[in-house]
Amino acid sequence: MDPSGPTQRQAEKATSAAGGGFAFFGGRQDKWENAADLYTQAANAFRMQKQGTFELSYPSPFSRDLPGDIATVQIDSNLLIIGKEAGQAFERAATIQSKNLSEPDDAANSLIEAFKAYRKSDPEDAVRVAGQAIAHYTSKGNFRRAAQNQQTLAEVLEIEIGDNKRALEAYEVAAGWFEGDGAEALANKDYLKVADLAGLEADYYRAIDNYMRVAKSAVNNNLMRFSVKDYFLKAGICHLASGDMVATSQALEQFRTMDPSFANTREWALLSDLKEAVESGEQEQYLDKLYQFDQMSPLDKWKTTLLLRVKNAIEEKDEDFS
Repeated sequence: MDPSGPTQRQAEKATSAAGGGFAFFGGRQDKWENAADLYTQAANAFRMQKQGTFELSYPSPFSRDLPGDIATVQIDSNLLIIGKEAGQAFERAATIQSKNLSEPDDAANSLIEAFKAYRKSDPEDAVRVAGQAIAHYTSKGNFRRAAQNQQTLAEVLEIEIGDNKRALEAYEVAAGWFEGDGAEALANKDYLKVADLAGLEADYYRAIDNYMRVAKSAVNNNLMRFSVKDYFLKAGICHLASGDMVATSQALEQFRTMDPSFANTREWALLSDLKEAVESGEQEQYLDKLYQFDQMSPLDKWKTTLLLRVKNAIEEKDEDFS
């Protein structure tokens, strides 16, 4: 039996009753409150249905027997449908709370619950309802809470939807709100996300600006100082990817001025060697320096992606001259 069905029908009936006929001595207010509560109960009942699963068999990586040994896992068969229905019920509760009960705070809370329900099933709807809740928080001056939810919204754009451009814009807004609220560490975390996504989107100077913003706040902070060389390395890679070797040379000098110890690091040596290889068009030298560095400090996916672009640019330049 569908445990959410009766409650959902009761909520719909209560909404019809609250909106029609006559009500005396505050009776209509009680009816709207009851309808909102029933929609919330229905939404949570939908969530409880996530216990329903089906079996999926696949080759087990942990088997001690033959490679074809089969393992069985339980996977929710209706997760996406249930998430949508729960989200819609929370939205209906929010509508009543906002329009009929004049309780915008409760409505915003219901919208955030709708966001959680929609996140996997309907991520664009999740972004939509979160945006409505965030607008309420900012109108009330609650920028810390707005920033926290804006950051989560950005994660959905990045991970569930895969829209880096919208995600980096959302992270940047969250960072500004955190910064305005005096939460520098949280702001820097989001500024780094902006930088990473901007780099992937080939918006190199925007990436560089954000890496340098965080580096400047970290260089005199003992807890963050160790990370400065990675920020410089990423900013340097963005300079290389931009193709402007004059700006790359100037950046290397700026890094050394900001942190004299950087000139003694492997990251500094790598950037200097790669700049030289790019300027001379030496693809083999470029790859050799990367290989040597990677043996000691494995390059992550972000760095590998951008460094491959630089390598391809050397190849294209070679072909133009051949």
